[in-house]
Amino acid sequence: MDEIVKQAIAKWPDVPHCYGWLALDARGAWRMRDERAQQQDLPGERIAHPALLGFIRRNYLADERGRWFFQNGPQRVYVNLELTPYIVRSDPQRGFVTQTDEPLAGIDAVWLTDSGCLILRSQGKIAALDDRDLAQCIERLRIDDSIVSDSALLDWIDNQTGATARPLHLLHDGRQLPVQRIAQAALAQHFGFVSAPQAA
Repeated sequence: MDEIVKQAIAKWPDVPHCYGWLALDARGAWRMRDERAQQQDLPGERIAHPALLGFIRRNYLADERGRWFFQNGPQRVYVNLELTPYIVRSDPQRGFVTQTDEPLAGIDAVWLTDSGCLILRSQGKIAALDDRDLAQCIERLRIDDSIVSDSALLDWIDNQTGATARPLHLLHDGRQLPVQRIAQAALAQHFGFVSAPQAA
């Protein structure tokens, strides 16, 4: 958190929190949701200003209830999450990188949703892979030590119970990580975050 933000919190500790005005979409874009966007359930305008993006990234945190927010000076601006608290891209030099521009190192668990979304966990951080990078990562998926074809992957996803499906693995950092199944609708409850924080 920026030092200037810490000073603002100390100076004005009772500023009301803000809800519904900021969102993180499934591709890692921050979106400003004005009253019209909120009323019509629109995604909102994508934030493109580099300085503002950097400020949001540095001051993005979660509270004890699993609600993610951007600490804007003394005010908490709670974030609506389209998918997960972090979205990662695949960078050739740095590996998986979050929307806060941090590497997602030491991945220890992997899930694939019923919608074909890849979910990664690293040191407690839960991140969904930007769907534009999924094609690259499919090349790292294995069934019986063989590269998974598109049809085999779809069959694995469609086999909801997993009872007869062969194990699926993701090759990462020289390891084969088992891929677990999860319903996309269950992500928030399973991982303990709030998708759309509301005022009490």
